[in-house]
Amino acid sequence: MKLMRCGGKGAERACIVHPDGTRRALPAVIGDLAGDRLTRAGLAEIAALDLDSLDIVPAAERIGACVAGSGKFVCIGLNYSDHAAETGAEVPAEPVVFGKWTSAIQGPDDDIEIPVGSNKTDWEVELGVIIGDAARNVPVEAALDHVAGYCVVNDVSEREYQLERGGTWDKGKGCDTFGPIGPWLVTRDEVPDPQSLHLWLEVDGHRFQDGSTATMVFTVAELVAYVSRFCTLHPGDIISTGTPPGVGLGQKPPTYLREGQTVRLGIDGLGEQRQRIVQAL
Repeated sequence: MKLMRCGGKGAERACIVHPDGTRRALPAVIGDLAGDRLTRAGLAEIAALDLDSLDIVPAAERIGACVAGSGKFVCIGLNYSDHAAETGAEVPAEPVVFGKWTSAIQGPDDDIEIPVGSNKTDWEVELGVIIGDAARNVPVEAALDHVAGYCVVNDVSEREYQLERGGTWDKGKGCDTFGPIGPWLVTRDEVPDPQSLHLWLEVDGHRFQDGSTATMVFTVAELVAYVSRFCTLHPGDIISTGTPPGVGLGQKPPTYLREGQTVRLGIDGLGEQRQRIVQAL
């Protein structure tokens, strides 16, 4: 299934993509795409619905973040060896884990705001993993059983704040609008191998990133198992799994986003995002 949330900011409703391509509003009794609705049992109730009987949602209606109420937005750094090389970092022996504030989460086509005083706002296309059933100390071989589905993430980053201002990476990762997710949550049954997905990103039509999840240092299953050692992962939590090479920081000379530009990115089978770059007030 391809699940999504449509409507104005703060007023989104849960929807599903019909096989004919139309968006259909899920019944009110289903509630939002959050919490236990994302467990295997919760998703099974959606799968049993008669999609032909559901109301069509206008195609022009805004697309919101594909899940609601996420308690954690966990990110993985340097998870593609060629990306580590372009940034001058060593390939990590264990996953590099940091957090992105949940207040950064927004719809896939909402504007990205360059923070006040920022000169180094960057892009990163990533595979997002949405947790379904809670995961705590799960083994690698069972980790994917705890995944509800996958989505596109743009892990927008301010490199000066991240790398030059002291402290952890978090301050350069969690600015408002720095976490577009969606357009869809594509359920796990439609993504049989998360390690064979093509992902790409363009700025003003120029393709900077063009990679595959096959080159991840740590697989999705390994990441879910690893993070679950340090905290319980709850339904709706997001893990953003790292980016392939081609980020602005890695260009020669480094290239960063400017007001008026357009970013377009996607992952095969998971949809596309398109964001306009604006200056925060």
